[in-house]
Amino acid sequence: MGPMIELPDESPETLLAEFEARGWGDGLPLVAPTDERVEAMLAGTDPDEVIAVLPPRSGRADRRAIATNAVLAGCTPAVFPVVVAAVRALAQPEVNLRGVNATTHPVAPLVIVHGRVAETAGFNSGLGAFGPGNRANAAAGRAVRLVLLHVAGALPGPGDASTQGQPSKYTYCVAENEAASPWGPYPPGADAPAGAVTVHCGENPHNFHDMESDGPERILGKAASLMTTFGANNACIAQGEFFVLLCPEHAHTVAAAGMSRADTAQWLFDHARRPAGEYRAHFDLRAWTVEMEAAADDEPLAPTADPANIKVLVVGGAGKHSCVIPSWGMTTSVTVALDQPAGARP
Repeated sequence: MGPMIELPDESPETLLAEFEARGWGDGLPLVAPTDERVEAMLAGTDPDEVIAVLPPRSGRADRRAIATNAVLAGCTPAVFPVVVAAVRALAQPEVNLRGVNATTHPVAPLVIVHGRVAETAGFNSGLGAFGPGNRANAAAGRAVRLVLLHVAGALPGPGDASTQGQPSKYTYCVAENEAASPWGPYPPGADAPAGAVTVHCGENPHNFHDMESDGPERILGKAASLMTTFGANNACIAQGEFFVLLCPEHAHTVAAAGMSRADTAQWLFDHARRPAGEYRAHFDLRAWTVEMEAAADDEPLAPTADPANIKVLVVGGAGKHSCVIPSWGMTTSVTVALDQPAGARP
């Protein structure tokens, strides 16, 4: 964040004006990162521990820098471990953060909170989980974005080449609704004692609804139709992931048919298919496997090479709406356990 700056007061107006003048912030009002607020975030930890080095400018994200941005975003200390875990996840090589930040695609890191911290820190996994009205979701996602802006240097233009951007570049965070899931927590490791965080770099949610079905075929068929749109960035990328976030009612309808999480991913892999020739007609450049390239034009192909790239979990509340979140393509999601206990619910 650079050298200490003394302001005449900590009013939102003064702070926002200072940040705007320096090209900092996300354009929204900020909470002044006073020594007291930052130290409250850091209680019991080593403030100088470097959690990650983040591209494009190889910024060193130590705990103090992350805490400063967490305060700016409006986080409570209970939420801070989630932000730290998300930053740690973003630094894993398979995420390809340099590519995520540099691409013209509007990709944004989605933070999915699992386990005990979702309850203790007050994250929303139910109705409106992607929407406004919950401080933990909004502030944690925003803090991750502020770290990317201030530490990684992912500023629109010099560090973030996204052509149009997307609203989830402000904040993008939900919690898994484990209590309503028929399959238990996602994935292995997400049931760590203090909780865990998954980071998936992708598009905004693509909603689908099914109000009528008492079996899985039409529900999952709608998800499959979204997965086969040629507009998704990973339509021609074999390693691309799809996060399929089912509402509890859809998940229980699928599970009642005897389908496990893996069965659901396999069904989608088998049914989310278009003829190989249609992909070729839309894309001259393809990041396909050798086997996919060898497919005849009339052979149905899934938009990803492996059913393991289809991630199924439960998010949301009552109402039969679910969503598909395609990835940017050249990225892989990462799940990281929290490295310290979360505090009490604010």
